[in-house]
Amino acid sequence: MAPERDNGGGGRGGPLSGVRVVELAGIGPGPFAAMLLGDLGADVVRVDRPEPSPLGIDPPYDVAGRNKRSVVVDLKSPDGPGLVLDLAARADLLIEGYRPGVAERLGVGPEACLARNPALVYGRMTGWGQHGPLAARAGHDIGYTAVSGALGLVAPPAAAATEGPAADVADGPPALPANLLGDYAGGSLYLVVGLLAALHHARATGAGQVVDAAIVDGAAHLTAVLQGLLAGGQWQDRRGVNLLDGGAPFYAVYPAADGGHLAVGALEPRFYAEFARLLELGPDAPGQWETARWPELRARIAERFAGRPRADWEAVFAGSDACVEPVLTMRQAHTHPHLASRATYVEVDGVTQPAPAPRFSATPGALRRPPARPGADTAAVAADWGVPGLTAPPTA
Repeated sequence: MAPERDNGGGGRGGPLSGVRVVELAGIGPGPFAAMLLGDLGADVVRVDRPEPSPLGIDPPYDVAGRNKRSVVVDLKSPDGPGLVLDLAARADLLIEGYRPGVAERLGVGPEACLARNPALVYGRMTGWGQHGPLAARAGHDIGYTAVSGALGLVAPPAAAATEGPAADVADGPPALPANLLGDYAGGSLYLVVGLLAALHHARATGAGQVVDAAIVDGAAHLTAVLQGLLAGGQWQDRRGVNLLDGGAPFYAVYPAADGGHLAVGALEPRFYAEFARLLELGPDAPGQWETARWPELRARIAERFAGRPRADWEAVFAGSDACVEPVLTMRQAHTHPHLASRATYVEVDGVTQPAPAPRFSATPGALRRPPARPGADTAAVAADWGVPGLTAPPTA
């Protein structure tokens, strides 16, 4: 068994305590993946560039930088690549998010790193992947999810037409779920799954490998169940007309009298019966599965919700199995009673942020360190990791 390692001087804990991670600084899904590993106890060392981040986030508010330490290395300097290779030689995992070929040109690509550390798991986070016609092109979450078919699922209800030319056209453009669907769900989470799976293999065999995590692949993978329904004729290939995309009036979002919104998810008949009773739809309302009358049912539900403010409806449905919940803003979510009771959000140094997830009974994750400041941990990392060539950047 390998000797136990210190997890970076921030206290022990977390299921990944003792796992060492090198993160080549970037933006978006790579840093989020490294944050998740750090939340779970890994010792994450972020290798920052000498120049400031292009996002310009003040470090105290850069939540993706928490549970990490930072060193600054100029990869374009003569000794820069060698310092990264020294870190890689002592690491279990490495994360980079450059365009294909850039890491190789800088001298820190998979071949060079694995030559120094054959058990290293080298994670590559990109939008388009390492090969394919679009691999070298720039892009962002919105484009990756668009091509994967995932973005086209997110929209308000479509027109009622189910036959003829109109059946192929949904109402309005797709909605934008920020960059959660592509960058973080299809990107970061798949990268972390790949890294941990490959780490398991490396520890069993001594052989590292490269993990190619492309957002287009992950976002497409998220649609697996729906692809099966589509092939089986149980899902229409258009927005807003299906059971789970707002097409069903009992699985949709409705405005209240004060402009707040309620999310209704009364799918099962017994939950729908409770919903209909509490909303007082009346005995003459269309039945749940009278699909031809769904527009009428939707209008009736909308009319009922529009008659009272959101807080009133929250009180009506409180404690029931009607599956109706308020649509909250991020700040409102901080104080929701259920999330508060679970400490889903925590405040650290004046910044409210999600607590580590998921939860572990024996090895819980923790917020051990505030967001890293570029270069602030150089001396400690040089000592802990045994890389004496690391030196702190000059102060302004």
